[in-house]
Amino acid sequence: MAVLVTGAAGFIGHAVAAALLQRGEAVVGIDEMNGYYPVVLKQARLDRLQRFPRFSFYHQDFSDFAALQRRCASHGIERIVHLGAQAGVRHSLENPAAYVRSNMAGHVSVLELARAVDAVHMVYASSSSVYGGNAQLPFAVGDPVSQPLSLYAASKRSCELMSESYAHLFRLPMTGLRFFTVYGPWGRPDMAVWKFTEALFEGRPLPLYAGGRLRRDFTFIDDIVVGVLAALDRAPADDGREKPGGSRSPHAIYNLGNHRPELVSDLVLAIEAAAGLVAQRETLPMQPGDAEATYADIALTTRDLGWLPQTALAQGIPQFVNWYRQWLANGAAAD
Repeated sequence: MAVLVTGAAGFIGHAVAAALLQRGEAVVGIDEMNGYYPVVLKQARLDRLQRFPRFSFYHQDFSDFAALQRRCASHGIERIVHLGAQAGVRHSLENPAAYVRSNMAGHVSVLELARAVDAVHMVYASSSSVYGGNAQLPFAVGDPVSQPLSLYAASKRSCELMSESYAHLFRLPMTGLRFFTVYGPWGRPDMAVWKFTEALFEGRPLPLYAGGRLRRDFTFIDDIVVGVLAALDRAPADDGREKPGGSRSPHAIYNLGNHRPELVSDLVLAIEAAAGLVAQRETLPMQPGDAEATYADIALTTRDLGWLPQTALAQGIPQFVNWYRQWLANGAAAD
């Protein structure tokens, strides 16, 4: 039996697939390898996974259900980790159709696959963006999430609602994970940690929206992987009891965040310290779709999944900066 991982060439997908393979699982990876950021990075991640003999990969748009079902037919898919999506808050203002296709139609396609194979459990990626402009901190999974600040956030909330309907109608066990600002080696070039590090090494000013006063709950990739696997191994019971997120179907929602919001200006200081360089700073106004702060309440995650993040920003940023130096030096994979 195999685990399907969508978005297997993505940042989190690649890391989760590697962890599954390392513990002896057979993994089927799906990724459309789109050009939202350089495909060379996605291919380098994929090259690392293809060293494992129990890894199979298909270059495929998962929103095409017929093709997805055909690709998976011979693999005995038992569990699904759905991490594929069109990412990025700001990009959703420029290309909303990509979010409708990938995050909404694509999610339905994967739900239909879960139904077709009678999946034991489907874990899927949501986002801290669903909390919108919630002023109550920290964000708890029981908080209202009906006022998204971007189409990206709306698309992720729609994934949660569609999953609830499938869990209710077809009794499919589902777990949604709201990720909080994930960073680390092999990360995404569109995110602040990469963008700031790149600008610092290139001698360009670092763009600080709202003067660096925004707060983010930066969560290291290794901690996220542990959380995803913990969720995958604990399917919610179909027992009629209320789950985190409010469902009485076999559907739970959890926060995966560091439970430690940091000023973006402090992120810059950590990158400077790790790089041994001093950054130029460019103060810019707050951008549409941005929240002023994110902060994860992880009490239910810890209670149910036994998960606690282990990596502070001061520990994680040097690991990213060291990896980034190798990436620049080699122009390709850095282990």
